[in-house]
Amino acid sequence: MTEEVQRNYLEINSIQDLNEVIQPTKDYSLNLLNPINFQLNKFFYKNIGKKHKWIDRLVWTETQWIDYVSSEKVKTYVFKFKDDLAGFFELIFHSEKKEVEIAYFGLLEEFQNKKLGSYLLSKAIQKSFKENTNRVWVHTCSLDHKNALNNYLARGMKIFKTEKIRI
Repeated sequence: MTEEVQRNYLEINSIQDLNEVIQPTKDYSLNLLNPINFQLNKFFYKNIGKKHKWIDRLVWTETQWIDYVSSEKVKTYVFKFKDDLAGFFELIFHSEKKEVEIAYFGLLEEFQNKKLGSYLLSKAIQKSFKENTNRVWVHTCSLDHKNALNNYLARGMKIFKTEKIRI
């Protein structure tokens, strides 16, 4: 069975364009995943992605996961509530183009619909601009969380491309 999906590509070209959201409470923390742990990336991918049909990495071998997270271009940030995992984002740095892709971004289900995604996206954009970056971009689609597109737009990102795809 095929399904038509709308995919939107969004970008932000300056940290000054970011509509920042402040940290919800001191009980939340965000840290670069160091040392890398492909199992954690895989956990978030599977658990956040299951409702949104994230399927391309489900066939990855352990070696593929390790190679991906070991790349110098990839940085994973883990969001926690006290000691509990809450969400994550992966950034891919394309230094030759001076741009960063927010590759994957999301919250575990029990942390959704609490306005935490706005804060997490603010931090993803801020972390992206810490490097010598002129552009941060992401794509989202109609299968993602119902608030995803509005969150990207509310943070100051602009749509630069829209397409319909069949999956």
